[in-house]
Amino acid sequence: QVHLVESGGGLVQAGGSLILSCAASGSIFSTNTMGWYRQAPGKQRELVAIITSGRMRNYADSVKGRFTISRDNAKNAVYLQMNSLKSEDTAVYYCKYATEGHDYWGQGTQVTVSS
Repeated sequence: QVHLVESGGGLVQAGGSLILSCAASGSIFSTNTMGWYRQAPGKQRELVAIITSGRMRNYADSVKGRFTISRDNAKNAVYLQMNSLKSEDTAVYYCKYATEGHDYWGQGTQVTVSS
């Protein structure tokens, strides 16, 4: 079992920045993928960015050039630096940990961008 705790969400003006953090604990495997997904009201959950334990990254087209995902393997943590935020980035952001065919999700953190 893996437990994820997210932090860093909040209210920010358009053009501003936020950093999301997610720490994993429990049965951590050295080979894993961690990432961020988001879900806006009335929409499906979508991928924002993922990073493997080997630090290969993948981003949604909508955030490329604005968001940066990173991780600290020693801390089992993943981060999302969000710059140039737009109103359409408003959503609940969820951390995900995936390994050995199992997916684990955090409780979500709200990001609200005011225009």
